[in-house]
Amino acid sequence: MKEIINIKGLKYTYPDGTTALCGIDLTVSEEESIGLIGPNGAGKSTLLLHLNGILRGKGQVQVLGLEIDDKNLISIRSKVGLVFQDPENQLFMPTVFDNVAFGPINTDLEKYRVEDSVRKALEEVEMEESAQRYAHHLSFGEKKRIALATVLSMNLEILLLDEPTSNLDPRARRHLIKLLKGFRVTKIVAGHDLEMILDICNRVVLLDQGKIIANGESKEIMGNKSLMEAHGLEVPLSLL
Repeated sequence: MKEIINIKGLKYTYPDGTTALCGIDLTVSEEESIGLIGPNGAGKSTLLLHLNGILRGKGQVQVLGLEIDDKNLISIRSKVGLVFQDPENQLFMPTVFDNVAFGPINTDLEKYRVEDSVRKALEEVEMEESAQRYAHHLSFGEKKRIALATVLSMNLEILLLDEPTSNLDPRARRHLIKLLKGFRVTKIVAGHDLEMILDICNRVVLLDQGKIIANGESKEIMGNKSLMEAHGLEVPLSLL
């Protein structure tokens, strides 16, 4: 498999002096599904934010063969989509259509191609009948799906998800997991829902205090009781 993410020696400290990443080395191959697990404050979200240039630390971050710098940022963001934990952070236009079309419009696509991208993205999240609904009238689960559609409309190669199942009811959670399992793109999923990560991801990276503690096959790492408990986690019930 082709390597599409290469991180070497990545360090990041927030302006208040909090050290979030302490020399991360990580490679990701095409169409891999990787889970980022660890306690609160481990550095999971901070790492995701480096993969499309929202944050920039010290070290090397190369995505799709490009260094993340000012010259390559637009190109990288057209292929790397980040879905935030709170969908309200991505839904700022009046209607569902307007939100999903925002990205394609800003890449100067012709009108018919924008409409086609929106239609396909809404079909992928099974919300094709909702294009003209007002975003603020959607349920939380529907907002999560539309937030996902806003990045799928961009013809992605890498999908980054931060706590995708948080605050979802059981049915909406199952539906979202089913959708994510069907996407044939590289996925990196950060979260505390370990059963979801076990269901979606073949490999997990365990972070704690900004360092990679373990990196390997999902069941092997998440089934290691002493390792999980040493870093504030529990073995998923399905592995007991």
